[in-house]
Amino acid sequence: MLYREAGDFKTTYADDAQTFPIAFDRWRYYAILIVAAVIIPLVIDSYWAKSIMVPFLVFSIAAMGLNILTGYCGQVSLGTGGFMAVGAYASYKLMTAFPELNIFFVVLLSGGVTALVGAAFGLPSLRIKGFYLAVATLAAQFFLVWLFNKVPWFFNYSATGQITAPERTVFGIAVTGPSVPAYASYLFCLAFVVLLAWLMRNLTRGKVGRQWMAIRDMDIAAEIIGVHPLKTKLIAFAVSSFYVGVAGALFFSVYLGAAEPTEAFGIQQSFLVLFMIIIGGLGSIFGCFAGAAFMIMLPVLLKNVMAGALGWDTTLATHFEFIIVGGLIIVFLILEPHGLAQLARLMKEKLRLWPFPH
Repeated sequence: MLYREAGDFKTTYADDAQTFPIAFDRWRYYAILIVAAVIIPLVIDSYWAKSIMVPFLVFSIAAMGLNILTGYCGQVSLGTGGFMAVGAYASYKLMTAFPELNIFFVVLLSGGVTALVGAAFGLPSLRIKGFYLAVATLAAQFFLVWLFNKVPWFFNYSATGQITAPERTVFGIAVTGPSVPAYASYLFCLAFVVLLAWLMRNLTRGKVGRQWMAIRDMDIAAEIIGVHPLKTKLIAFAVSSFYVGVAGALFFSVYLGAAEPTEAFGIQQSFLVLFMIIIGGLGSIFGCFAGAAFMIMLPVLLKNVMAGALGWDTTLATHFEFIIVGGLIIVFLILEPHGLAQLARLMKEKLRLWPFPH
């Protein structure tokens, strides 16, 4: 079999501590990057970009952010949709106030603004946790959406209350605005996904990640051994909100193009991202992508099969889509509560032990 550690030895600590110490994992990672960055842009069309790939990439970033907070630090949050709205409105204000500012820095600064807001709403986490913290973040969700609805400054005093992304380019190619090439929007989002996944991998394997996991496993014991609970939790809220803010900025500027807070960033978005990390697997980077694929790509596949191949009525196909996806979530959580990431780990172990797997 291909997947073997035998003969794949290391001679330095740096080689042993690398992200993918096994050669097969490294080559697989490079192959995925080549397919994502070279092959897909050559064949992608507008439908695949807008309906599948761009939302998949955007929600993968949002899932990474929530997984940092919930999966690695153990702090439950139901305010993801509200923090995505912060990123979206921050990007809108930056694009309209500073027309010459590069869109790449607009997205990053939007994440920074969201990080500050997330850290402020993370202050109650020192005193409350579990269900009560979830309720506090749920209150943040409703408060933020209400704020963006009621304060005209956020939508530049528009009569409709809607925000619209102006056109911005990268190397002369439009990535936001009314006419964006499919490959451009896809590659722009892919760049952020690769960058933030690399950053998350290094954060979770370092000192900060170990402190997050210590707080998650037993906060009292972590405090006894020297982990500062407030500082660690606030860092988790800030980093998580940064990721979610970047996702919100991309969701508004690249994917939607125009947004209204109640419709685009309601409580359904918070639950959607939460389901992604539960289905994909808590405390797993791969689980973020697997959960996003399950919640974004599966409904599109079902709708195309039922409404397209089988010729069902669109409304009926939509109802059955909800039934099937909801049923699969329930069945999956019963059979494998640790998510798709756990299934991938079990498959990897069986490959290592082949032809005598457990």
